[in-house]
Amino acid sequence: MVEIKRPSPTDLLTIGEVVRRTGVAASALHFYERKGLIQAQRTEGGTRLYPRHVERRIAIIQVAKRLGIPLSEVAEQFQALPTDRMPSLRDWNRLNEHWRAKLTARQRELERLQSEMSQCIGCGCVSLSVCLVMNPGDVLGQDGQGARRLQPIEDGTT
Repeated sequence: MVEIKRPSPTDLLTIGEVVRRTGVAASALHFYERKGLIQAQRTEGGTRLYPRHVERRIAIIQVAKRLGIPLSEVAEQFQALPTDRMPSLRDWNRLNEHWRAKLTARQRELERLQSEMSQCIGCGCVSLSVCLVMNPGDVLGQDGQGARRLQPIEDGTT
């Protein structure tokens, strides 16, 4: 009977294999490595070998990019994950909850902006001095319309 060896998360893959399996360019893998998002081992000849579990990190990086999460934040969150083994489901759930909260806050902000935009389009105002969308927090506008920062010219005219 032939014994079939099942892949292990610690199996080492060449960069070409990781590129083929993830669809991520080798240059991106090098970039992720420089940023500390993934780690590779090196052979005596300098060839990069990646543990199979790095594929999970790469998948998370790709999802984070699609969601607009900056790589700096991904790197920050990855610091809490083990580098020598596959992160546990608990590890991934913690990461998911963190990003879910951030995405929910961003969604609320976008909804607020959409509401302001709808009000702006429908209000018909032509005065930027009272428009909360185009001129939010206008302190100088409280003194009335017109320029407030012009300095008089020496001859007394403005």
